[in-house]
Amino acid sequence: MTDPGREALPDPRRLVDHAPMSRAQWGTVAVMVGLNALDGFDVLSISFASPGIAAAWGIDRAALGIVLAMELIGMAIGSVFLGGVADRIGRRSTILACLLVMAGGMFGAATAHDVTTLSVWRVLTGLGIGGMLAATNAAVAEAANARRRALCVVLMAGGYPVGSVVGGSISAVLLVHYDWQAVFIFGGLATLIFVPLVLWAAPESIAFLLHRRPVNALSRINHRLIRMGHAPITALPEPEAKSQGVPVAQLFTPGRARISLLLTLAYFAHIMTFYFILKWIPKIVADMGFAPSDAAGVLVWASIGGAMGSLLLGLLTIRARLVPLTIGAMVLSTMLVVLFGRGSADIPALSLIAAMAGFATNAGVVGLYAIIAEAFPTHLRATATGFVIGVGRGGSALAPVIAGFLFVAGYGLATVALLMALGSLVAAGALMVLRPNKTERSYGK
Repeated sequence: MTDPGREALPDPRRLVDHAPMSRAQWGTVAVMVGLNALDGFDVLSISFASPGIAAAWGIDRAALGIVLAMELIGMAIGSVFLGGVADRIGRRSTILACLLVMAGGMFGAATAHDVTTLSVWRVLTGLGIGGMLAATNAAVAEAANARRRALCVVLMAGGYPVGSVVGGSISAVLLVHYDWQAVFIFGGLATLIFVPLVLWAAPESIAFLLHRRPVNALSRINHRLIRMGHAPITALPEPEAKSQGVPVAQLFTPGRARISLLLTLAYFAHIMTFYFILKWIPKIVADMGFAPSDAAGVLVWASIGGAMGSLLLGLLTIRARLVPLTIGAMVLSTMLVVLFGRGSADIPALSLIAAMAGFATNAGVVGLYAIIAEAFPTHLRATATGFVIGVGRGGSALAPVIAGFLFVAGYGLATVALLMALGSLVAAGALMVLRPNKTERSYGK
């Protein structure tokens, strides 16, 4: 007679949470780091190309600021709507669709002949990037075990400046030999390369398959478990009670509304500062009389600093609490962006200041990604990430526009930098009133 105690079915999510990370899991994380690096280049491709575009079309800073903001608007829309899609059809399917949209937008931008057509293509690129960010954040959180979850999310987000470094270095070489269109063509080709990589190394997460339970859920989960070095299961555990209502509305239930609003405010404010630095560095440096390739090089150093900031914050999460680390990065960001506004007369000094500012601003961003990933359960993770990023980047689309109009109105770099740096300070204040016990629990709780 069968022992009733043996009838309890193992839950693969608990196995993923408590077992050591396998090669397959690290492989998925690596692909997601690469995807975020791709996002980093695709977003900043317009910044690398902006000096050439302004020179070729004879547009002023105000018009250029509008162009710089276009993919941020697309990202806002894509994050809000495609984040919900990723919670319905899956992280992997959403990522693949977004890659195709991004590639189309990049190739289209290379054909643009005026501000209007370029803006349309940049909005399309932003739609793909927004959906990608929501899906990759959820995918990494669900691929990692509980011990390494914050680290893996931070590493994923740290891919963004790595993409800026690699893409910026290549762009600097391309701009020496070719016109600005070459930047977008390179970006489109790089985007398409990731389609087979995702198909090969980034299967759908076990947590999502258990939540949505498609007809082939058991075989797909077992395939994933075997790749991770675990024994297959014979049947699915009992399903969770599914929440009722529209996913976005669930972010504002009594138990979640405060956290959702504070994280959205923090992201909105800090990303204003972040994108002021990343979007305007090439044009500011070029206006100082340096060559476009030198201007792209300064942005590369800002991205190198950003990569170092994300790596250091990720390592520190092993020993220290995530929320205080992120607050500290944001306070440092405020001070360093103000310092950047004081300017310098030579490229090495500008590069050093930009690297320090990139270090702090990006550390704040990756900290927020990790906080979001830990604050929401599986069925809301991509929706929450999409909403916070979407609203935040919708507002941050104003950052390059506001800075552009401030420059045109006659304000100097020091004043504009001071005003834009205040976003990081507001974000730090929003995180200070979070309840740590609500934002640092293991995922899915």
